[in-house]
Amino acid sequence: MDEYKVTTNISLKNTETKVVIEGAKSKLKDIRKALGDWQNTMYAHNKYAVLICLQGMDTSGKDSLIREVFKEFNVRGIEVHSFKVPTELELSHDYLWRHYIALPERGKFGVFNRTHYENVLVTRVHPEYILGENIPTVNSVEDIDDTFWDKRFEQLNDFEKHIADNGTIIFKFFLNLSKEEQKNRLLRRLRKQEKNWKFSPGDLKERKLWDKYQECYEEAINRTSKPHAPWYTIPADDKPTARYLVAKTIYDTLMKYTDIQEPELDDDIKANIELYKKQLNNE
Repeated sequence: MDEYKVTTNISLKNTETKVVIEGAKSKLKDIRKALGDWQNTMYAHNKYAVLICLQGMDTSGKDSLIREVFKEFNVRGIEVHSFKVPTELELSHDYLWRHYIALPERGKFGVFNRTHYENVLVTRVHPEYILGENIPTVNSVEDIDDTFWDKRFEQLNDFEKHIADNGTIIFKFFLNLSKEEQKNRLLRRLRKQEKNWKFSPGDLKERKLWDKYQECYEEAINRTSKPHAPWYTIPADDKPTARYLVAKTIYDTLMKYTDIQEPELDDDIKANIELYKKQLNNE
């Protein structure tokens, strides 16, 4: 799925939001089973972790994608973290602290539903939120200039380089939703009573800032898509296709890690397997 991998600067206006792959649902079933099996092998190997980062506008399908793509995983092998408005505790630390402590351990998958990139997305659209971080050099919105954002992008790149160098395989997916499809999904939340709870009037306020968000996403993607931590822009208007593309991208990439194998049994244990079977059967 390298066609969706960001290797040069992109323009979101010129990227696809709708691709329909026939049979995407059935194709996903096979891949998610293979991914679940592969995670078991990775757990036994115990040298790598996998971090899946999901970003996208409201209603882009992040929650349902997590449910469908990782359905076949052993629950002990995957952890999902949804990063919302920082808590008082989180604000008492630097902005990356809550992401560091949520990183997956070796042998496991971690999924960030919204990610450390919120710190150059929502805070860039609403720079007043930065004031809550109590940064010594920031006393007003006027202090949040281009130099501030340059440093923050540098810090995000350093964060990812550090964890990649220490065995974390990173995937970053931008679920590229059209404004028209977002409108349809918001209307669906209002029409279906069982979906009403998902709707917030704040969704409409943020929708009015669509162009600003797209601008911030584009810059974030272009400045932080690196070989060790690439971005993928996934067409998200068709949910089954988006889920399949994410799963296929993860699977195809992980299959290149041929060093990830179940460890060999100790020679003594291997030589005595039949003896151990006999001892158990004779109980």
